[in-house]
Amino acid sequence: MTSTSRLPVLAGLPLAVGAGLAIPVQGRINGALGARLDDGIAAAVVSFSTGLLVMILISLLLPRGRAGLASIIPAVRSRAFPPVYVLAGGIGALFVFAQSFTIAILGVALFTVATVTGQTVSGLLVDRLGLGPAGKKPVTGIRIMGCVLTIAAVAWAVSPRFAGSDNAEGGPAALLVPLLLPLAAGFLMSFQQAMNGTATVHYGTPIAATLVNFVAGSLVLWAALGIKVAVAGPGNPLPGEWWYYLGGPMGCVFIGLGALLVRSLGVLVTGLGMIAGQLLGSLALDVALPAPGSVVAPATVLGTVLTLASIILATLPWPRGALRGRGR
Repeated sequence: MTSTSRLPVLAGLPLAVGAGLAIPVQGRINGALGARLDDGIAAAVVSFSTGLLVMILISLLLPRGRAGLASIIPAVRSRAFPPVYVLAGGIGALFVFAQSFTIAILGVALFTVATVTGQTVSGLLVDRLGLGPAGKKPVTGIRIMGCVLTIAAVAWAVSPRFAGSDNAEGGPAALLVPLLLPLAAGFLMSFQQAMNGTATVHYGTPIAATLVNFVAGSLVLWAALGIKVAVAGPGNPLPGEWWYYLGGPMGCVFIGLGALLVRSLGVLVTGLGMIAGQLLGSLALDVALPAPGSVVAPATVLGTVLTLASIILATLPWPRGALRGRGR
C-alpha cells in the first residue's frame, strides 16, 4: 500500500474551504446548462462526462496519475479496502438527482438546509465509526455543539431565500417526502468522502480515487439518461458556449481535494470546511454575478460568519475535559 502524507489542520482546513468554493460555481453552471437543455439529467451527464475526460487526461499525463491508475485493479483484487468503495461515485450521482428533482419543489434554501443537516450528522457518525482513513474520532460535546451551530448558521444564512421560494402547495406536510431525498443525499456524502479517502490511501494518490468516482457516477447517470430518453425523448441540443462545460472540472477539484483531506482532517471537519466554502462562494456569486431570485441580506452575511465560527469551534484542540463526550 502506498500512503499519502498527512496535512496539518491549519493547512488542510483552508484547502477544504477552497474546495467548497467550487461547489456553488458548479451548481450555477449545471443549473444554467439544465435550463438550456431542458433536461436536468442530461446536464448531470455532461458534467460527469467532462469531469471523467479531465481525470482520464490527468491520469495518463502525470506520473502520479499513471502510478495511481496502475494500482487501482491490484488494490481492488487484493481487497485492500471493501470493493463497494469503488461505487462511491454513485453517491455523487444521487446528489445530482436530488438537485434535479427537488430544488424546483423545495427551493434552494430548503434543499441546502436538508443536505447540510444530513452531511453534518453523518460526519459525526462516520468519524465515530472510523470508516475514513483518519480513524475513529470521539463524539465530544464540542463537536456536537459545532455541528448544531453549523446547521443553525446555514439555515440563518439562507433564510432570506425562504420568502421568495415557491414551495409546493399543501403546506409543510407536502414538503416532507421531497425533503427526504436531499436529506439522504447529504447523509451519504460523508460516507462518499470516507470511501474516497480510504481508496486514496491505497491508490497512493487522490487522482485515481477521483477517476474511479467519475467512472461510477457517469455509468449511473448514463443509464438514467437512457431510461429518460426512452420514456420522454431527448432534450435540447448541446450549447456551443464553452463555459457550460466547466461543471465537470469543478467537480474534479472538490472531489479530489475531499479525498485527500479526510485522512488529515477527518470526515466531519472536511465536510464542515466545504460547507463554509460553499456559503462563501454562494455569497460571492450573489454579490458579483447575481442570479434571478438571489438575495444578499444581513442574515446571509452573518449566517456565513457564524458558520465559520462554528467550524473553528469544532476544529480547535480543546482540552479533553471541555464538554467531554462519551464517544469512546
